[in-house]
Amino acid sequence: MSDLLKNIIRFALFLAVQVFILNRIPPLHRFVAPYLYFLFILWLPFRTPRLAMTLIGFLFGLTLDMFTKTPGLHAAACTLIAYLRHFLISLMMPKEKMEISYAEPSATSMGWMQYSIYVLVLTFLHHGYLVFLEWMEFGGFLYFLGKVLATTGISLLLIGVTELLFVRKSRYRTNMA
Repeated sequence: MSDLLKNIIRFALFLAVQVFILNRIPPLHRFVAPYLYFLFILWLPFRTPRLAMTLIGFLFGLTLDMFTKTPGLHAAACTLIAYLRHFLISLMMPKEKMEISYAEPSATSMGWMQYSIYVLVLTFLHHGYLVFLEWMEFGGFLYFLGKVLATTGISLLLIGVTELLFVRKSRYRTNMA
């Protein structure tokens, strides 16, 4: 299966799971909201250029915004992590390793520790920005921080389950392509 077709299917599946399953779960005292959709951006191939990544993140978030009737909320958060993703990967992996490594980020290609940090940082940034835009105020800082941490925690749990249930076959990228 081509990378383009695989990512189009992922796009549709992550949106469907978020809209039709996770958004139907009532938040725990309006505090914890489960988000998994942004994992699509984290799983995009290493070779995706930053401009394309940012545009894909914006379109992905905007598509979710259309379903959830939240004007630009998810688009802004997805654009942020799509833009910062390349920077974080370049900090964590040497360029030489990235050029001869696997095609996309995973625990196999990056190592468990680096992949965990990668997912944790981008999840925290996504949720922090999303919650901040949702409120547009810092009225109760401890409540804000609690909501970000709780939402990040439940999302990390969902990401862990997703990684275990849907093992991605990491193809080793060669210099032939």
